[in-house]
Amino acid sequence: MASDGYKVDLSALDQVIRKLNAIIGDLGKANGDTKSNTYLPPGALGASVAGQCTTGGSTSGGRFEEAEALTSAHAEMKDYLEAVVAHLESVMDDFGTKTKKAHGAYQDAEADTSNAVHGANQVSTSSSGSGIGSGSSAGSMSGV
Repeated sequence: MASDGYKVDLSALDQVIRKLNAIIGDLGKANGDTKSNTYLPPGALGASVAGQCTTGGSTSGGRFEEAEALTSAHAEMKDYLEAVVAHLESVMDDFGTKTKKAHGAYQDAEADTSNAVHGANQVSTSSSGSGIGSGSSAGSMSGV
């Protein structure tokens, strides 16, 4: 820290925390979007009905296996995206918490250092000042 010649820019840490909070907010929106805005209702890509395949109003014989495969792939990708976004939220939240703790620790260390320096200056100033005048002049100032 300061004794090693390093100085921490607390305003830069504040800026990182603000940016992390914005990212976490955006991830919250992304989490909601992956859960609700990617919903694909059953049969949206076509469905097999009584041995016939239906797509957009047209009917033909057989199963529409591609629609089933696409629906399954969509569900798998949706689950994967939800897991990725949840993981990102967790990582960002953890990083934000640790950044806030580091900011607080550096702020406390800076305050302790400042108090130690100012406290040492006050002690040396008051001790050197007490040797100049003796007895009655010091007492007369306290009565004013």
